[in-house]
Amino acid sequence: MKTGVVSSFFQKYTMILALIVVVIFFAITTDGKILYAQNINNLISQNAYVFVLATGMLMCILTGGNIDLAVGSVVCFAGGVGAVMLKSGLNVWIAVLAMLVIGLLIGYFQGFWIAWISVPPFIATLAGMYAFRGLSNVVLNGYAVAINDKVFLNVFGGGADCYVPDFFKVESVSLNVTCLIAGAIVALIYLATTISGVIKEKKLAIASESPAIKLVKAVVICIIIMVFAYILASYKGIPSGLVWIAAVMLIYNYILNNTAIGRYLYAVGGNEKATALSGVNTKLVYFIAYANMGFLAGLAGILTVARASSAQPTYGQGYEMDAIAACFIGGASAYGGTGKISGVFIGAALLGVINQGMSIMGVDSNYQRVVKGIVLLLAVMFDIMSKREKLGICETH
Repeated sequence: MKTGVVSSFFQKYTMILALIVVVIFFAITTDGKILYAQNINNLISQNAYVFVLATGMLMCILTGGNIDLAVGSVVCFAGGVGAVMLKSGLNVWIAVLAMLVIGLLIGYFQGFWIAWISVPPFIATLAGMYAFRGLSNVVLNGYAVAINDKVFLNVFGGGADCYVPDFFKVESVSLNVTCLIAGAIVALIYLATTISGVIKEKKLAIASESPAIKLVKAVVICIIIMVFAYILASYKGIPSGLVWIAAVMLIYNYILNNTAIGRYLYAVGGNEKATALSGVNTKLVYFIAYANMGFLAGLAGILTVARASSAQPTYGQGYEMDAIAACFIGGASAYGGTGKISGVFIGAALLGVINQGMSIMGVDSNYQRVVKGIVLLLAVMFDIMSKREKLGICETH
């Protein structure tokens, strides 16, 4: 195998290999505890907000490395308003709609200043971070508000019953059959999609990778999906949080890869001036990116307060950093124009595994932050070095 091929392989799959190495490391250091079904379930539920927020953050980053610093405060504000509404006895779905609308309106508000008034995203969202954190305290009056609505908690991932029911339960089988069937369906769909793509590329003679390699990768991924489904099935099945994560990431993966706004986001990040000259309304692209970020922050607020069965003025602190880190660790470029939802998934999963593994080991939370900071720095450094290598640029400082 040529050196160039090996180098290309490691550049393309660096974060996947890193995730595998980290999982193996913690499996050894925790005596396999991190692979327990309950711990994997906790990893999903505790980090659902990261997957959701990082998906929206990717769209902001694609526009040119821009970020949204307000999402943590928006999560707290939207969740706080929803908790107060639920406590007052309001219908659960009205409260859920209100949280989503609040997030969307905040996204509109910030998108207006960024897109139409040309306030730098860093400044506009920094202002939002302060403002909505303050409003969260006002809404909650400085106290925690408990949530007891069973429907809300079960649907959005809080409490002991926040799992998809086992519709095909078999008394003689200890495993969750619905979870196994769902895993098999997902694996088959992925394999069928891969085969269809290989056939299409062969007809058009545009294959960028060996069909055999693609099929081998697809089979490996299908095996991983089934192992993951088996582990979940051995506990309580599919957690509600996983359903929301999958729905959000699948929808936005389609948007970025198959719609005009997805192409525009990549184009603006690649070359904003050229994109504007081609007739694209770049201001509208910015507006949509930040409006969408607000909407997903509202959803993350729902998942957060449901997970904790309460809302507190301190919720959401540092969430923006987790989301940003997940994007950059997952391969999004700090300069914009590059990044994928699959990369966001890998980045968020890597952060989740690191958090979970170090927590099981009893590592102090301050050292956990140090490790996450180092991982983020290494990921961005790798992105910069990869770009230099591709461009053949050798800089001396």
